[in-house]
Amino acid sequence: MTTIILLTISNIFMTFAWYGHLKYRSSPLWLAILVSWLIASMEYCFQVPANRIGYGEFSAAQLKTIQEVITLVVFSVFSIFYLKEDLKWNVIVGFLFMVVAVFFVFKKW
Repeated sequence: MTTIILLTISNIFMTFAWYGHLKYRSSPLWLAILVSWLIASMEYCFQVPANRIGYGEFSAAQLKTIQEVITLVVFSVFSIFYLKEDLKWNVIVGFLFMVVAVFFVFKKW
């Protein structure tokens, strides 16, 4: 559970680093890069421990899959509430296909 919590926190930071500046398109690009970089550096403080703690309990592929699913959830919430964008049906279907991929990554064959 620690891994998932740390990955969620890291994804919140990274989502703001990558997409938060879109709300402030009139600000200079260099400022957006600088602020994004500073936010992203905080993301590493959670991402690296999450992977260190989780590796062994999960394979590297499973860790990446968990991270991607968390990213989809965090990004969806961010997109709706921060960027005020609608989550259209085709995006939801695409995300669901990615969630199906989780089954294949975690299934013991």
